[in-house]
Amino acid sequence: MKRAYSIAFKPSPGPCREPVTKFGGQPVFIQEPQWPLSASTGEQMKFICQIQLYPELFGQVSGRMAYIFMTDLEKQVVPAWDPDAGENAVIIQPGRPVRVKTIAATAGPTIYEYVEVPGDDMLHPRSCEFLVDVFRRSDPDFVDEAHRVAMEDPIFEKYSKEVEGNKFGGTPAFLQEDALPPSGHLLLQLDSTKVPFYINFGDCGIGYAFISPDGSMGKFLFQSY
Repeated sequence: MKRAYSIAFKPSPGPCREPVTKFGGQPVFIQEPQWPLSASTGEQMKFICQIQLYPELFGQVSGRMAYIFMTDLEKQVVPAWDPDAGENAVIIQPGRPVRVKTIAATAGPTIYEYVEVPGDDMLHPRSCEFLVDVFRRSDPDFVDEAHRVAMEDPIFEKYSKEVEGNKFGGTPAFLQEDALPPSGHLLLQLDSTKVPFYINFGDCGIGYAFISPDGSMGKFLFQSY
């Protein structure tokens, strides 16, 4: 069994300027700001979230905070799903140098929600920020794709139910082929259909962030149907 935290989102009462786990708003860097730039456009990526590296889940690692960014797919058609294409980034502080170009910015694009505007039939995007409550859970050990395919339906459904949802740590619920790194742990699983904000991971997609065993570097990808 693997330890994990389920995520419950709650609107922030105002801009959060503390180094705590949150989604949206602006990042609160604990070292020199490192805002990653899109490899294809040179523009700032969109800030998704910052995550405390909970010792209960990840051990006594060198990193304290992880910051996740991705190029906005509403503006560009780029391979943001690919962890090595330079269109997303996991910044760990303190941590190893990242492979994408960064700038010392503390403000930039962030996640948003769609809201109604009086007198307009169209929904409009509005920047948003959410804090989280976390709840302990235990995930089953990872079962690779070949063995999942061979599972009887009731067993597969039980396993899928146990690994689904928004969470920190635990076992990834891949929608496509296995993408587990050779070493490391699941940092974040984010289901775009189960969040209170808009995020584009393709068709009902899920984002996955991973962290190295020593907590000094990470990677991000997403999969969709």
